[in-house]
Amino acid sequence: MSQPHPELVPERVYRKPDAAARRQRMRDFQSQLSARMQQARISTREQTSQLGLQIGAEHCLLSLREAGEIVAVGTIAAVPLTQPWFLGLANVRGNLVSVVDLAQLRGHGPTVIDKQCRIIAFGPSLAFNGAVLVSRVLGLRDLAAMTLQPAPVQGRMANRYRDTDGVTWRQLDVSALIADPQFLQVGR
Repeated sequence: MSQPHPELVPERVYRKPDAAARRQRMRDFQSQLSARMQQARISTREQTSQLGLQIGAEHCLLSLREAGEIVAVGTIAAVPLTQPWFLGLANVRGNLVSVVDLAQLRGHGPTVIDKQCRIIAFGPSLAFNGAVLVSRVLGLRDLAAMTLQPAPVQGRMANRYRDTDGVTWRQLDVSALIADPQFLQVGR
């Protein structure tokens, strides 16, 4: 009897994945998420699909056109003599972006950075190397399944929607945010 080729024999040793393997799986997951978001941008439901975010205690919706990379919070280099809501600069996939704690900018307390927090970089269509810190990414939401609420809020947050669970969502308008003089004035 001949011996099976060594490459065809299944390996029976199972090892706990090391940190490098976990990081690679996280990168793969983020790439897949980015690809899905790109597909959603192209799809016919682009206008109704929004990225659900939690900013402080508030539920917000972000247009997929305005969203770029979504990454876990890593090292943010502080910049001296800036507003407390300007967290500093971070490297997001090779791009240097300024990171703003949007909850704190809007007058709420600072966001407590934990493992659920994410940095949402602005999409390339905005041509602005910036990002916001969010408490959580809640996934894609369908505006078609929500009810538009009367009396939109003026300023950085536009329309309000209510979902079938009774949760109120506010539309985050990043284009208006990056044009706001307060947002642009990071120095003290």
